Amino acid sequence: MADNPEILALIVRYLNNPDDLDNKLQVEAYRNQSTENNDFFLETKRLWDFSAKSALLEKVDESLAVANLKSRLTTSSQRKTNKIFPFNSSVIRWAAASIVLLGIASIAYFYTGKSKFNELNKPYASDANPGSNKAVLVLADGRKISLSDVNNGAIAKEAGLSITKTSDGQLIYTVAEVNSKSGQSVRSAFNTIETPKGGMWQVKLPDGSSVWLNAASSLTYPISFNDGQKRIVELKGEAYFEVAKDDLHPFVVKTTRQEVEVLGTHFNINAYADENTVKTTLLEGSVRVKANQQNLEAETLKPGQQTVLSADAFSVKNVDVEEAIAWKNGYFMFGNEKQESIMRKIARWYNVRVEYADAAAKEVTYYGSISRFENVSKVLRKFEQTGEVKFEVEKDKIIVYKEDKD
Repeated sequence: MADNPEILALIVRYLNNPDDLDNKLQVEAYRNQSTENNDFFLETKRLWDFSAKSALLEKVDESLAVANLKSRLTTSSQRKTNKIFPFNSSVIRWAAASIVLLGIASIAYFYTGKSKFNELNKPYASDANPGSNKAVLVLADGRKISLSDVNNGAIAKEAGLSITKTSDGQLIYTVAEVNSKSGQSVRSAFNTIETPKGGMWQVKLPDGSSVWLNAASSLTYPISFNDGQKRIVELKGEAYFEVAKDDLHPFVVKTTRQEVEVLGTHFNINAYADENTVKTTLLEGSVRVKANQQNLEAETLKPGQQTVLSADAFSVKNVDVEEAIAWKNGYFMFGNEKQESIMRKIARWYNVRVEYADAAAKEVTYYGSISRFENVSKVLRKFEQTGEVKFEVEKDKIIVYKEDKD
């Protein structure tokens, strides 16, 4: 870490004054560049919290720091074409503070008998595998098909349509021979895809739209969109939509608390029953979001915007869309998100229960990202690196503690 004095200076300056917006943006940009960068930040923060914090600045001999670090910083800045921030004399003081920070942390490491540091490497009693492609298809006649168990190829026919499972796991609906004696009306025929905790699935709807379902979610849809003026589906949980364009037949997603209407676009809806808000995030095109409450007006989103619907409010804000669809792309991404919210996601994806030994642990916030395809133990270790929380894993239960820093 000492080989990166400019980065250390940036981080320490932020830790000493987190309200400095310009510096905060630079730190966030650095953390978002890679998982390694984010790990480096979290480790430095942990050491900072463990040491004397801002009192370090009083220990810096600025003239000595200039003599020791100026040549290194100049050489470093010449090597790098994409610096995090312009080199100037203030960097010297902050970089020196960083070196002092590491020195104090090293001393603390040995004087504490390494116990606080080694605790991070103590194995959990149990672990949990990540989720995978698992779902059940409920046909219009009530039959249920486990999509993770059935072979690839044609898996069912109903109301003139053939349902096929492809090699990459998605479902595709195509026109088959119409059986007029089937007694099943296309207009009234609906299918439902249900994902369990620890499952996800992708389906290509009869109109060509693609939908990715997150864990513990379900999507109900007609097996033909030819009848009716609108293409209406119902969602529980979370899904990402890439809607096939059809100007004559708007696509409508209904949840228990809102409706989203589009013609053709890419968007994500998070509407889990155990969440306090419903979030709709637009990546491409345009959507109109209408809350079911009579006193709330509809909102039309632009790409990069998100509606947030709570029990008594409906707002629009600009967001990082990558965070909203991180689950679909195979990783967790948290932007100063509370541990309680994070653990709900962990519970769904790893099919575990979460308990809190300390209520204060619910309020701890975390910023970072990690693959969703790591075992839960590795994900929890990431959180523990903040020095704010710790965990126990007992079979299918995770117990969350607030870290005692005394």
